[in-house]
Order: sequence, then C-alpha cells, then structure tokens
Amino acid sequence: MTDNNKLTTSCCIVGGGPAGMMLGFLLARGGIDVTVLEKHADFFRDFRGDTIHPSTFEVINEVGLLNEILKVPHQEITEIGGAWNDIPIRLANFTHLKAAKPAIGLMPQWDFLKFIQQQASIYPGFHLLMNADAIDIIRENNRVTGIKAQTENGLLEIRADIVVGTDGRHSIIREKAGLKVITSGVPIDVLWFRLSKKETDPGQIFGRFRRGRLMVMLDRNTYWQCGFIIKKGDYDGIQQKGLPAFRDQLKQTTPFIADRVDELKSWDDIKLLSVAIDHLQKWYTNGLICIGDAAHAMSPVGGVGINLAIQDAVAAANVLYQPLHQKKTIGTDTLQLIQARRTYPTKVTQRLQVAIQSGIFEKRMAAKDDDKPPLIMRLLTKFPILRRIPARLIGIGVRPEHVKTPEVK
Repeated sequence: MTDNNKLTTSCCIVGGGPAGMMLGFLLARGGIDVTVLEKHADFFRDFRGDTIHPSTFEVINEVGLLNEILKVPHQEITEIGGAWNDIPIRLANFTHLKAAKPAIGLMPQWDFLKFIQQQASIYPGFHLLMNADAIDIIRENNRVTGIKAQTENGLLEIRADIVVGTDGRHSIIREKAGLKVITSGVPIDVLWFRLSKKETDPGQIFGRFRRGRLMVMLDRNTYWQCGFIIKKGDYDGIQQKGLPAFRDQLKQTTPFIADRVDELKSWDDIKLLSVAIDHLQKWYTNGLICIGDAAHAMSPVGGVGINLAIQDAVAAANVLYQPLHQKKTIGTDTLQLIQARRTYPTKVTQRLQVAIQSGIFEKRMAAKDDDKPPLIMRLLTKFPILRRIPARLIGIGVRPEHVKTPEVK
C-alpha cells in the first residue's frame, strides 16, 4: 500500500543481493507482501561472487525451478584443482554428492539475481524498488517499524511488520540498529581483474601457487576472471612500485598469460577486495534482523559467501512465514530462532576459512619455488575418495536448509 512518499508492507528487505532476493522470492511465493530495496539502478556489479553451489541448486530444485535456471547461460565444473609450483593438485570432486545438481555453476551474479527477480515477479506480493538507498531505520515504542530510503522521487518511508537487513558487509541497517560487529583477523586481500582467454589456454585451474604468490582464475568462457592474493594492506606499496612491476608478478605466477598482461592499462582495471571475516554478536533487535553478509561477512575462500547467504534466506523464510501469514507480531524470540539455526554453520565455515588463510595462504607467501604442496593437498591429490570431504563442505556446507514455505497461487 502506498501513499505518495509512504509505503506499507509486511516485510521490508534492504538489499537486493542473493540473500535479499531469495528471501523476497520465498515469502512472496507464499503469499506474503514483500518489498525489496536495492540502492543501485541494476544488478550489474563486476567481481562479485558468482558461483552457484550444489546447496543453492538444491534450494532452486525444491521450488521447482532447476530446469529453468539451467537454461540461463552458465558453466559447470565437477572438480576443483590447481597447480603448486607447476605440480598439479586436485582438491575436491562434487560428482559423488547427493544433490539435484552435483556441480558448481559459474554464472554472473547479475544473471542469477535477474532470474530470481523474474520468478518472484510472478507473485503479486513481490515489489522491487531500484535506486532506493536505505539511510535510516524508524523506531517506535522501542521497536523498529520501518526504514527511510532516498529514492529518485525523494525520501520514502516504508513501514513494515519486520525489517530484514541484507545489505552486505557494510550494512547501513546493522549500523543504524546498533548491532555489535565482532571481527576476525584476516591476513589477505584480493586484487580482481579480467584478462582475455585463448583457445590454447589450459582448462579451469582455479588456484595457481608459484614463487610465493597465488592467483585464482575463473574461466568465464571468453575471458579469465583473475584474483591475485596479496598480504593485507600491501596494495598501496604495490601501486607505488608501478603497474609494469605488477604485470611482472603476474607473469611469474602464471606464465601462460604473459602475452596479455598489458591488457591492464591502468589501476582502474584492477579492483581491490578488502577481505574481512566478521559476525554480529546478535543478529537482531526488536522488529529487525540481519542475514547474509550483513550478519557475517565471509572470505572469498571456497566461494561460499553467496551460498551461505541463500541458506540464511531459506532459514529466515521458514521461520518468518507463519507469523507473517497469520499477521502476528514478530517478537525477538522468533528472530532468535533464525540466528540460533544459522550460527553453527556460520562459525564452522568462518573457522575453516581462517585456518585455510593462515595455514596455506600466509605460509605460501613465504614459500620457495622448490616447495612441495602442503601435506593435505598431496593427500587429496593422491587419494580421490578424500576429495569428497572438501566437496561436501564447499558444495553442501554444514547443516543445509530446505524450503518449508508453501507456494500460494
């Protein structure tokens, strides 16, 4: 219901990323009136997480849309591997997973979000506001009752039975709600950039460890999306040494791209991702809850951030659906159920990420050319059955969620 610069909805979701769009879709599919705010004019943002893991395919299968999403252009990989000082390593094999799609899909995030938007728009209760930048929350009688957003048409007030913050690691919602953030130390940052791809290039290799450096390479069919791992805070020093010196580092790390590093014309072609791992001590306050990166920022290790966010969305929809459907006041006891459900998977995943970053990445940056791969990598490479363990952790995760919300046609 709208009235000029005011709007009323059952659930106001701030942030049109994977968590926000999936939650909006699931609730609207159940007949709930939902308004999703996205501060940008479109979903196009380069160098965002765009791996669709088996756990996400499973959720999409549970709502009957697996065949439809598989029509969206994407690539599928069933094994993760790489090279350590030119020694091939094999790390995870997804083909043994009991899942509707035992593979990782590589799909630009904007295509994935557009797909969810199209499916959600079928339901009359789904409303997506683009160019709507949340700037504050509204409190009444010690309860969050809505948000204020800046739009193309001026200031908009949205009143809602529940506000959900899904606006990422720099969440304005969690800041305005005064939710406490606990940060873990992270030793790395990532420089993302694109390089052209040639028919003679090797296949998907993911990680290349060489000469104390690590390059992650994702095959985008016509180009490589590259992530160069650096020590946290080193970017200024790298820039001071100049772009030619940086190009030389890339050549040394991944020799087969030596003939195209000049495609990086300026530092504008390189995007810094400041890696952070954090979590909220409490995800909610009266009338409001945060999920996804707004509740727990993840490292890019394993590419699990988008999929963990979607698992949060499924759990939140499962808990919120009934009280919203019955038009009951949602108390903090209900919101606590969502955090309780998702805290354990989040903590386990983040601890694994910290261990990998400290135990492999940090040590690797001091390694020599003749170093052998770490023991765990040698074991995974030698014994195929062991690759099922990281495949399970990466592909399905800890305590996966299942859709319990109905479809109301």
